[in-house]
This record gives sequence, C-alpha cells and structure tokens, in this order.
Amino acid sequence: MDEIIRAVTKDGFAKISAINGRNLVEKARSLHGTSPVATAALGRTLCATSIMGNLLKEPDASLTVRINGGGPIGTIIAVSDNEGNVRGYLENPNIDLPLKENGKLDVGAAVGKEGMLTVSRDLGLKEPYIGSTALVSGEIAEDFTHYFVESEQVGSACGLGVLVDRDLSVKCAGGFLVSLLPDAPELMIKQIEFNIATMGSVTEILELADVDELVERVLFGLEPEVLERCPVEYRCYCSRDRVKDALLSIGSDALYEIYEDGEDTEVCCHFCNEAYKYSLEEIKSMADGLRQKQNEEQSD
Repeated sequence: MDEIIRAVTKDGFAKISAINGRNLVEKARSLHGTSPVATAALGRTLCATSIMGNLLKEPDASLTVRINGGGPIGTIIAVSDNEGNVRGYLENPNIDLPLKENGKLDVGAAVGKEGMLTVSRDLGLKEPYIGSTALVSGEIAEDFTHYFVESEQVGSACGLGVLVDRDLSVKCAGGFLVSLLPDAPELMIKQIEFNIATMGSVTEILELADVDELVERVLFGLEPEVLERCPVEYRCYCSRDRVKDALLSIGSDALYEIYEDGEDTEVCCHFCNEAYKYSLEEIKSMADGLRQKQNEEQSD
C-alpha cells in the first residue's frame, strides 16, 4: 500500500513528509506506456505533487504542478487532491535517451532546464494561488527544493527517486520533503544536511527497507515522531458529467461546428485514457440548451 508519513522532530523545529509511491507510479506507467526515463520523470513529479497536496488544509482543495524545461519529454502535469491522491501525464511518454555515465537514467536531459516549475493551489477561492520558479537541473527534486526556497520562502530539502526494473515496471518509488521553522538551530540544520548527504539515494533505501526508514535516515539523531499516516493512490476524477461540462464550456457556436461535421465525438481523458463518446444528437442538445439559455439572458 502506498502511503505518506508526516513526522516532526521532538523539538518541533523540523517537519517531514515522506511517501512510498511505488503502486501509484506503476499505475501511471501502465496507463501511459512510458519509457524508463519518462517513468522516472513522471514518477518523481507525482510523488512530490502528492506530498504537497497532502499538506493542503482546506477541504476539496487541489494542487497542480506543471514542469516544462524545454527538453524532449515536453510538459509534465500532475494534480493532487488534499489527501495526496494524485494523477498526471506527460507530453512525450515514449522518449528514450542514453544512460548517464554512472548508469542512471538521464532525467535532467529529458526534462531540460530552460523553463519553469509552476505550482497552482486551488483553495476554493476566486483565483488560485500560483507560484513559479526557473528550473535549475530538470532532475525534479532539486527543482522542487529551489521552488520552496525561492517561491515559498521556506528552508526545505526534497529527495525523490524512481527505480525501474528490468521488465520496465516500477520496482520502487518515493521521496521526502523536509522543512525547517525559521528559528531552527544551526546545529540541527547541519545535522539534516549531513544526514541527507550521507544516507544514500531514496531508491536504495526504499528498495531494501520502507518509508519509515526514509524518515529515520533524514532525521537521524533528531528523534522524529510520526504524526500521521495517510494512504494515497493514483486517482482520476474524470466522469461523463465532468467531460460534458468541459464540452459545454467551449460554447454553443463551437458545439454547432462539431455537430455540423457529422461525426460522433470522442473525448479522451489525459490522466487515465478513459474515452467518452457523445452522439451527434447529444452534441446538438448541448448546443441548443446553451443557445436557449443565452437567448433568455439577453431577453431579460
């Protein structure tokens, strides 16, 4: 079972959220048929987005992450609800690149770093809160760390990892986000920096242990206390009614144009590939309904 663990140091000066996201990343891989490097890029983004979404306090809030570094993988989109259930896709799922000299997947080259990381929080207000920062490496974790420091003004460190097995399935995936309070002692900061520098990679830990061990490694010597465990999954909220609302949003003129083409309409969800079909009669009924509503509003 995938889950997010939230913990805090005994003195309360540092908090951490860590995720074991193997199953949700594997579902994304299966849905989108991603190559290994695309699996790693999308998986890292999904894990980070899930952690950030889980930190939202407002009911029905959601968080959207968009990454476009100008690399061959194109744009990556991930969306989380306020529990951490996440969904996502990328523009070019079949991109393949040579491994780096150390044998690792070259996520940075696939994503690129000539672009932006943008986070949009929908808190149920009139306008979402949007923050953006320039990418620094395209390796995803470093870019999220930079985002929190520059856009959120929070001293943070992010670690992410996805290990792809020989059969191209996801062997393990996860990550952490550790944040410091403004008055955190310098000795604690140095301890956390040392822990992260010496603990090994996220995938090395998750392959041999679990997400609890990840928390212990990051906050070693600081007596972390687990506050909450939250199950998370890859979850798409699309439905026939939601897709219908999207079609209605394009307006009556556009719907009449679709109707005049003389073919039934099929709309495919980017997140789960579910296809929804609408007959010509349904399209015309939508257009007629919108036109009637517009006429009534004008007559008032």
